[in-house]
Amino acid sequence: SPSLPAAVMAAGPPPPLEPSPLPVFSEEGFGDKFLRKTRENPLVPLGCLCTVGVLTYGLISFKRGNTRRSQLMMRARILAQGFTFAALLGGMVVTAMKSKN
Repeated sequence: SPSLPAAVMAAGPPPPLEPSPLPVFSEEGFGDKFLRKTRENPLVPLGCLCTVGVLTYGLISFKRGNTRRSQLMMRARILAQGFTFAALLGGMVVTAMKSKN
């Protein structure tokens, strides 16, 4: 008497003779990926630009000897970095929620 797995396998349709073709994905370059990600979450690049701008202004102030403004800009940089990180996390949560549905 045939074993149960052999009987179950024999009951189904035969496998296809040729493998089904794999889907073809276009190669996405850095620029295309950057633009797509920017459209998905525009707050992250905005936060990065703000962080770099505030950091640059703070370093220029430091070099010119304006320590008060330099300290203020370093604190603003921390806030800009926090905003960027929150935007990144928020984007990840939104992407996870979309993929779940």
